[in-house]
Amino acid sequence: MVSEPLVLGVDTSGSYCSAVLLQGGEVLSDVYQDMPKGQAEALFPLIQDLLVRGGATWRDLSAIGVGTGPGNFTGIRISVSAMRGLALALEVPVIGVTLLDALAHGTSGPVLGSIAAPRGQAYVQGHGMVQNVPPALVTISDLQLDLAEPGLVSIGSAGSEIAARLGVPHVPAPYAPGSAIARIAALRRGHDISPAAPFYLKPADAAPARDAPPVLLD
Repeated sequence: MVSEPLVLGVDTSGSYCSAVLLQGGEVLSDVYQDMPKGQAEALFPLIQDLLVRGGATWRDLSAIGVGTGPGNFTGIRISVSAMRGLALALEVPVIGVTLLDALAHGTSGPVLGSIAAPRGQAYVQGHGMVQNVPPALVTISDLQLDLAEPGLVSIGSAGSEIAARLGVPHVPAPYAPGSAIARIAALRRGHDISPAAPFYLKPADAAPARDAPPVLLD
């Protein structure tokens, strides 16, 4: 049995699988795989391999952190539902972490985190900024230039475009998604938190079927 709390961090909210096994702040094993599709089938074998390489078993887990988005609708549902089911089976807490919080974890000073979205848009959130920038879906070309306060840096998959728009540096996030999620989950473990749930920030892109509905005969 492990002596320190063992935390699993998982994220499939983008076209990848990112997972980390964290114990007492030390990464025991980690994985990041580009994966545009097939995450549902790959997720549990990937975690099993992660545990084996970390010298642990499923029952050693003390908590599970999972990325809740914003991002790909299907990817978010896959990891959130899977990790909630796993946590229920193991009787451990599952802690939802937004990707915008994960991007900023380990930074100091003002940060504008971003996740690229279609049609020139991005999900953004400010951390440590003078102006309050809550989580939102924005058009990058519409961002107000007065957001560029002294010391501000831009982080995330839309970070270079936003940096060019605001005239601020673009820097990499300190941690991969799974690692940041595991670290935040470890900090939140033991606190009263709401169940992990998808964090979308926009409605689904699903459109109603174009075909006429079937006619019901009496």
